[in-house]
Amino acid sequence: MPTDTRPAPPNRVLGYGRLGLIPFLAPGPLALLAPDLAPTAGLALAVYAALILSFLGGGRWGMAVGTAEVDNRIVSLAMLPSLAGYALLMMPEEGRGWQLAGLAAAHILQGLWDFRSTSAPVWYRGLRGQLTLGAVAGLALGVVVFGL
Repeated sequence: MPTDTRPAPPNRVLGYGRLGLIPFLAPGPLALLAPDLAPTAGLALAVYAALILSFLGGGRWGMAVGTAEVDNRIVSLAMLPSLAGYALLMMPEEGRGWQLAGLAAAHILQGLWDFRSTSAPVWYRGLRGQLTLGAVAGLALGVVVFGL
């Protein structure tokens, strides 16, 4: 029987990453179970998604400036997730579903960029794949619950 030889992320990194999916996955069911909390749950999901975009952009920025020869293109592009998240947060509450759809699209783009990274540790690709899938699933559920 073949064994998986792909390098795994450090346990703590994987654990924190998976725990970080809770704020993506909880707001949709919470809004369904407690409709009076739906506006707050929708806002919490949007804010967290934007915050994580900023975190991911900062991670890419940190990898870029940590090299002997800084790639100014990467440093500049790494600012876009923060700006996209901020711009999407400025949408009115009535457009919550569209806002969450935009945040999902931004997470997909960030995930694709991270997946193609050659500067990240070997295990990063698998980790980002899992976490992007979880984040987008939570945002997609939010789109369904909060509507377009």
